[in-house]
Amino acid sequence: MSITLKQAQRIGLVLLLGFITSCKSTKTIAAGEVDASLSTKKIIQNHYQNQLNFETLSGRLKIDYNDGENSQTVSVSLRMKKDETVWISAPFGVVKAKITPDKVSFYNKLQNEYFDGDFSYLSNLLGTELDFDKVQNLLLGNAVLDLREEKYSSSIKDGNYGLEPKKVNDLFKILFFIEPKNFKVSSQELSQPWENRFLKMNYQYQDLDTKVLPSKIGIEALNKEDKTIIELEYKGMEFGKQLNFPYKIPKGFKEIVLE
Repeated sequence: MSITLKQAQRIGLVLLLGFITSCKSTKTIAAGEVDASLSTKKIIQNHYQNQLNFETLSGRLKIDYNDGENSQTVSVSLRMKKDETVWISAPFGVVKAKITPDKVSFYNKLQNEYFDGDFSYLSNLLGTELDFDKVQNLLLGNAVLDLREEKYSSSIKDGNYGLEPKKVNDLFKILFFIEPKNFKVSSQELSQPWENRFLKMNYQYQDLDTKVLPSKIGIEALNKEDKTIIELEYKGMEFGKQLNFPYKIPKGFKEIVLE
């Protein structure tokens, strides 16, 4: 497995915006029926009432990556401690990443490089503030932005509830679709058409020990002329295990400056 700096930047962008079935109790969840009489306020309330409550989550993450020039498939270990840590490790620890509310860090043993910083690079890239909560929401099928902070109008499209801000945002356009069965996000879009930047995430879900978790996340990211398509597939996920998050940047590695 070899990951170039350009690939590391793009994979980092998508995972951090942000960044999943072998368990016997796992099954794919089909969509439910929409209720046309449901108010926008109730749709948003249901979304937050149905969010996952857990302490730890662990398993494997298969990543299919295609940037138009290169395609690659890699499987990594994924560990999460809710509201505290997201940890990713490729086989033999050749690439590791650790994300906390204060820091974003990853290193690549194949190229003796590392990045250790905050979310400012990604925030500047999309023109909106990013933080740990947004990364966690992306991975769990929650709305990346807090739907309770603005007023939204709702509609019904393709069997889902569509949510769009009533007030036009000067920095970016936002669109959410909420599936009716468990009120998780079926897709969410953030875009800056005037800057030719676009990010779309599509979700499929599974029932794991009575908890609803993404099974697949399809991500399409466009930045200027660069288009990246990534599919994340969660495998063998488990809740509640005792976890550690070993991470130490090897000595002598060169620091990556993401510009």
